[in-house]
Amino acid sequence: MLAEATNPIIRWEYLVDEWDQIQTALVQHIQLTLLAVALGLVVAAALSAAALRYRWAASPITTFTAFVYTIPSVALFGLLVPYTGVSTTTAVIPLVGYTLLVLVTSILTGFRSVPASVRDAAEGMGLSPTRRVLTVELPLAVPYIVTGIRVATVTTVGLVTVAAIIGEGGLGRLILDGLRRTFWTPMTVGASLSIILALLLDLSIWSIGRALTPWARGRPSRGRSRTGADGRAPAGGALAAHAQVGAG
Repeated sequence: MLAEATNPIIRWEYLVDEWDQIQTALVQHIQLTLLAVALGLVVAAALSAAALRYRWAASPITTFTAFVYTIPSVALFGLLVPYTGVSTTTAVIPLVGYTLLVLVTSILTGFRSVPASVRDAAEGMGLSPTRRVLTVELPLAVPYIVTGIRVATVTTVGLVTVAAIIGEGGLGRLILDGLRRTFWTPMTVGASLSIILALLLDLSIWSIGRALTPWARGRPSRGRSRTGADGRAPAGGALAAHAQVGAG
């Protein structure tokens, strides 16, 4: 009981005294997460484009990303330190690598889910391959891609804490500091803020995805009409709208 009294789960004076340190750790955690996911999305988009363009490349690409995902994060950080030093680069490279499997899979699934009839209709309307991808296939694949981004982001928030072993872990540094000193307050603050950050980022990405795909809202059940609330068929209406824009 005495130990619990001298080392409570949270010391409120710690929040006041160490607020600058907590704020710095939170900002770094956000920066590392967003940077890793953004770079991962760029790399995943390139890999997915190659896999979609050359079908034989899909299996090697997904196998490679799966292999990277299986490498223990601590080991990968340790392997990079002799080459990139104790730096942000050392933290970002593994974080980017761990996003690839989820992002590549979601992008490939999204584009492969586009019905062949939709592609044929777009080609029949005279859309070029690039315009077909950007104005027809990509919008239909967005829900899958957004789901992948959400999973990758939440996963990255957790993995960033591991980067504390090289001094770049954001909120993970608070957790590591608490573990080293058997001081529960920084551990509680770091863990709690990590969970809250993951939830807020997930909600933000979900909201953005919902705003980008208004046609996906309120999809009718099987027994109801296939038209939306405004009386237009979601998939067909979207393709027709894109075709009209292209014709104009």
